[in-house]
Amino acid sequence: MDRYKKGYSIAIVSFAGLILAGLFTLGWMMSSNIMHPTYTCNEEHFIYCDDPLQLGLSFEDISFQSSDGNLLNGWYMPAKDSDKVIIFVHGHGADRREGMRWFSAVHQAGFNILTFDLRNSGENIRSFSSMGYFEQRDVEAAVDYVQQLEGNQRIGIFGTSMGAATSIMAMAKDPRIEAGVFEAGWSNLRDLYKEIIEQYLKIPSFPLLPVTSWILELRTGMDMDQVNPEQLLGQIAPRPVFIIHCTGDKLIGFSHGERNYAAANEPKQFWKSPCETHARAWQSDPEYIEQLVVEYYLQHL
Repeated sequence: MDRYKKGYSIAIVSFAGLILAGLFTLGWMMSSNIMHPTYTCNEEHFIYCDDPLQLGLSFEDISFQSSDGNLLNGWYMPAKDSDKVIIFVHGHGADRREGMRWFSAVHQAGFNILTFDLRNSGENIRSFSSMGYFEQRDVEAAVDYVQQLEGNQRIGIFGTSMGAATSIMAMAKDPRIEAGVFEAGWSNLRDLYKEIIEQYLKIPSFPLLPVTSWILELRTGMDMDQVNPEQLLGQIAPRPVFIIHCTGDKLIGFSHGERNYAAANEPKQFWKSPCETHARAWQSDPEYIEQLVVEYYLQHL
């Protein structure tokens, strides 16, 4: 009997150990996917995968440095006799080309454009991504850069997905950004990961979510509780915000757009784009949404 109990105890301990090891391995893999996303420019999503010459726009190759030492590469597209600039901020696993579908309309309306690769993206040195936590410093550096250029006095921002979350957080802290358009951003990062685990892995989010969060914070130094745009949107007013979200977004659900809009104070706008795929509002009705975005910037800058 004692041998039986001892063997049973060893089996239980071994089984628990395997579960913990598997949980840790899965959490490590998920954190690695967050830190080191893969990326290939897909014209179905990005529309344009070359450089601004593809749009007939002249541009300058530029670079600037974040406050923590990351060299960031980008493009600057000047508009004639303009003192207004729009900074485009791309999403997780993307690069500066993600915003190109918007460039023609924005530039033709008389705005200078700056777009750049966030840390660990595009032409920049590989490090790790932090879902906006450290990328906020990259946006701040971009604002510093455009302010040093002769004539730029009014600054707007356009962020997509992680770029939207990053831009919201940056704008809340930086009064130099006077108007923001935020497409397909999440409202709360933990809630987003909970939804992704349950929807795509088909398992309960507990205990995988807290384990993954702990590993991610340990490996990067980020604080996931500080990557929640809905906590900051209310601080932006009286500067305006424009939320755009696909009603059928299956990655960052439409509820995140609704929550962000609810968290913002007036003046604010919300376009519920009739699209089914994440961050493809432009594709749903290019002429209409370009007009909305251009009119928004012209009104508020």
